[in-house]
Amino acid sequence: MMTERLLVSVVDDDASVRESLPDLIRIFGYRVRTFSSADEFLDSEWVSRTNCLILDVAMPGMSGPELEEELIRRGDRIPIVFITAHKDENDRIPLMQNGAVACLFKPFSDVALQETLDRVFA
Repeated sequence: MMTERLLVSVVDDDASVRESLPDLIRIFGYRVRTFSSADEFLDSEWVSRTNCLILDVAMPGMSGPELEEELIRRGDRIPIVFITAHKDENDRIPLMQNGAVACLFKPFSDVALQETLDRVFA
């Protein structure tokens, strides 16, 4: 599969993340869509087209882990990369145990994100 055909969806309530992250993801060669909430993503046509989900842990309304549970309940198995500003390793462990590909602490480096996406699509 060619990278430009792969879609990475970003769900984060922080507008600055939704503005900056897509440019970086496009530089890596992927298509990208952004969503300001879990509900916006779930209500979109993009759920079934998403090849990787970059998902904020803490958001108003449905949290990132709650969105992950809902996707699993629906049978949508999308590789998830959690991102969080809360730098607590104890919070990261259950996310990884529940099947996340990675959990990156904000601010993360371009290299860390690229290595993570390379792992997702290896």
